Amino acid sequence: MTLLAYEELAVTLPSMARPILDGIDLHVCAGEVVALVGESGSGKSVTARAALGLFPAGAEITGRVRVDGTDLVGADAASLRTVRTATASMIYQDPRAALNPVRRVGDFLTEPLRLVHGWSREGANARAVELLTAVGLPDPARHLNQYPHELSGGMLQRVVIAAALTTEPGLLLCDEPTTALDVSTQAEILAILGRLQRDRGLGMLLITHDIELAAASSDRIYVMYAGRIVETAPVTHLFTAPRHPYTAGLLGSSPPLTGPPARLTPIPGAPMGLLESAPGCAFAPRCPDAEPGRCDRSAPRLERHGPAEVACHRTAELQEDR
Repeated sequence: MTLLAYEELAVTLPSMARPILDGIDLHVCAGEVVALVGESGSGKSVTARAALGLFPAGAEITGRVRVDGTDLVGADAASLRTVRTATASMIYQDPRAALNPVRRVGDFLTEPLRLVHGWSREGANARAVELLTAVGLPDPARHLNQYPHELSGGMLQRVVIAAALTTEPGLLLCDEPTTALDVSTQAEILAILGRLQRDRGLGMLLITHDIELAAASSDRIYVMYAGRIVETAPVTHLFTAPRHPYTAGLLGSSPPLTGPPARLTPIPGAPMGLLESAPGCAFAPRCPDAEPGRCDRSAPRLERHGPAEVACHRTAELQEDR
């Protein structure tokens, strides 16, 4: 069952030289973890927010975003409210920004249950304690009475995960959920997310710039560059046999999570900004395999190559060379 589907989604602001999102096709099914990776500025967070109907002010939107069958492009307030309060939940990258610093943790967790879903105060408190226990916080009743500044970053991220699960969503959107945490805490948070996803059969979209982390946590991966999907494949295939030069560049510039340290090969140049545009492949100026007169003239579309889909003019010939 498909929980989340983007169909040719494009998001454009009049003041920008290129679209923020340019014809995105992506789907997440129940019970699977899908990762969306790319450098900062590639459009990952805008993609995640679109699954809640949160688009940039003044943007022109074309295409579709379906969450459990509901199209959020042009949806009315009642439909958006249903998706945001019952179907999908977001975990943001900075937990301190997600909580009101002058309100207690218990208020943050119980207010949606009481005001939106009509739970009693006692029932909402019991549910909050249950969820804090599920995300590994000891003595959860005490934490309900604390303020955000009294908890560490890792503890606050557990609170945010608990809040995302209060209404039993089927779809979990995780926007860089471990970026602000140290390495050991990152591993703990990812383990918690993985356990909760499996136990509850959730569909999960994991946004990250770390392709190694995505490979360790997901079933399928989409690679995004300058607002476009340039490659998608099952995680084992993409990790061992990347087809797009950008995917290979991300793997070559990312430290391995396991095994001996490896020499890193950074991608030259800088990502294309929103005030820049190009008639051809957006990655061509940084690509070691770009062919002048071809790659810089027309934008490639996703095409099937075995288990992968790749947007590159030279995929077939580069595969033969390798």
